[in-house]
Amino acid sequence: MRQYVVLLGLCLGFIQNSQAQGIDENQLGAWYMYFWNTTIGESGLGFQGDYQYRDWRGLGDREQLLLRSGITYEPKESGVKFTLGYAHITTGQYGQDRDAPISESRIYQEALFGQVVLKRLLVTHRFRYEQRFVEDEDLRTRYRFNLFVNIPFEGTKLDQGTPYFAFYNEIFINGERNIGLDRNVQFFDRNRTYLGLGYAFRDSIRFQIGWMEQTTVNWQKGQLQFSMHHTF
Repeated sequence: MRQYVVLLGLCLGFIQNSQAQGIDENQLGAWYMYFWNTTIGESGLGFQGDYQYRDWRGLGDREQLLLRSGITYEPKESGVKFTLGYAHITTGQYGQDRDAPISESRIYQEALFGQVVLKRLLVTHRFRYEQRFVEDEDLRTRYRFNLFVNIPFEGTKLDQGTPYFAFYNEIFINGERNIGLDRNVQFFDRNRTYLGLGYAFRDSIRFQIGWMEQTTVNWQKGQLQFSMHHTF
């Protein structure tokens, strides 16, 4: 009888582990995003931010809620915009009945600059450094580099009425390996590759829809992305 009890316990433990690791890599998720930025006259100062809801399944199974904003400064004639900002993130577990979100506060600094290649390729480089205060973990830092490329179907700018092709690739590198309580993370954190289509509704408002493949150490998953980009 004792042997059957032990065997039952092992089976239940296996089932629980399977459920905990049960991210469905074939199931398409979705991200809904709003990006905004504004400047204060000719001072070079401004503000920017983004608000994102990310779902494991599309709707109904929260992956993340991210709220981020920062103050920007672009030195005159430099072509580089610097940002100091803060983000608050709550991350849910995979599975509709397992949403015990983990809270994170994040401070970040970034530098962003653009260039035009072959008159049609609108290229933007973004370097970001993050200090992450994740619930029940030691202070973590992370380095990120994102390469954006927008290609208008006609003309050389994303003017009102212009459809365009959008691409980006972003790599994430962890600054610390030890995150406390004898837990470690790898040097590589994740990579995101995105392909999409956009439309400039106005000079100050653009919409995009696309597909992003996210690869982490433990899983790889596709996401639909719907985004609005607003300058005012």
